[in-house]
Amino acid sequence: MTPQGQAERKQALRKEALSARARGGDGAALTRNLGAALAPFAGATLAGYWPIKTEADPRPALLAHQGPLCLPVVLGPALPLVFRAWDGTEAHLERGDFATRHPDDSQPELTPRVVIVPLAGFDRYGNRLGYGGGFYDRTLEILRSSGPVTAIACAFAAQELPFIPTEPTDQPLDLIVTDSGIFQPRS
Repeated sequence: MTPQGQAERKQALRKEALSARARGGDGAALTRNLGAALAPFAGATLAGYWPIKTEADPRPALLAHQGPLCLPVVLGPALPLVFRAWDGTEAHLERGDFATRHPDDSQPELTPRVVIVPLAGFDRYGNRLGYGGGFYDRTLEILRSSGPVTAIACAFAAQELPFIPTEPTDQPLDLIVTDSGIFQPRS
C-alpha cells in the first residue's frame, strides 16, 4: 500500500472508531478493569490523560493508584510530550492545546513507567490508532529508549477495529483495557 493509501485507510478507520467511541460504553466497568490492570504497578509513576470529547475517562482509576501521577503536556507540533506531576485535583491545571487540561509550569516533570494512552481505535494485535499527530508514538519511543515503559490503552470495547495498518514509527500497546475486559495483544 502506498503511503498516501495507508494515510487514507487510517483516516477512514479513525472516522469509524470515533463514531463508535461516541456511542460510549460502561464507564463503571472500564474503571474496574483499569484499576485491576494498574494494581501490579502500585508505586510506579503513572501517566494518565485528561479526557477530551468522548474519550474513555481514566481519572477514577488514576485517583485510586498508589504512586505518583502525571499528565501529558503538548509542547508543540512534532515534539514529544512531557509529563508533569498531578495531585489529582484541578488546583494546578490549565487549558492546553486540543482542549486538554494539564498541570501548569509550577509542577515538576516526571518520567512515567506506565502510560495510559488515549486513542481513536485499537486492534487485538496491540496497534493503536491515534489522532494523527504522532505525540504518543514519539514520546513512547523516547521513554522506551531509557528503560521499560508499559503502554496501556484505555478505550471502550466499541473502538476495536479488526486490523490497523502500521508504520515503522508506530509504538505498540502492551495492554488493552476496555469496559469488556483486559487483553494482552496477540502476537
